[in-house]
Amino acid sequence: MTVFALIIINKAGGLIYNRTFHEGGLNKISTNDYLVLAGTFHGVHAITARLSPIHTPGANRNSASSAGTMTRPEPPSGLEVLESENFRLQCFTTLTGIKFLLFTDTTQTNVDLTMRRVYEMYTDYVMKNPFYQLEMPVRCDMFDRKLLSYIREINNR
Repeated sequence: MTVFALIIINKAGGLIYNRTFHEGGLNKISTNDYLVLAGTFHGVHAITARLSPIHTPGANRNSASSAGTMTRPEPPSGLEVLESENFRLQCFTTLTGIKFLLFTDTTQTNVDLTMRRVYEMYTDYVMKNPFYQLEMPVRCDMFDRKLLSYIREINNR
């Protein structure tokens, strides 16, 4: 079970952080390719959020009060998991629109817990950093160290 990489995308679709943790897992790509990946995923995520089905309450009943009212059962979330033969991509979107993409082995368990812990580290070490500017690339040594330590712990199990 392995965590391969983490990508963080700002609400505008720009790449603000990327880190590879396991050298033999995924093919190496250039920084430009990471930028293209971030923008492409942002667009696909926006489209899939709009594809959420709409339900008409009382469609099976003849109710005058609910006629014509269209609602969604839950707020649309967009693409959350993409799984291939070789890896699994898990997306966590914050309320502010920042997306965390975690690439893992297909057999990785508790990815939601891992994602929650990564987000906690992000809020503790990046967002509480007085020198960090929102929507800008993440340059925080403490975040890098804590994240690397946590992912190494997971990869060595």
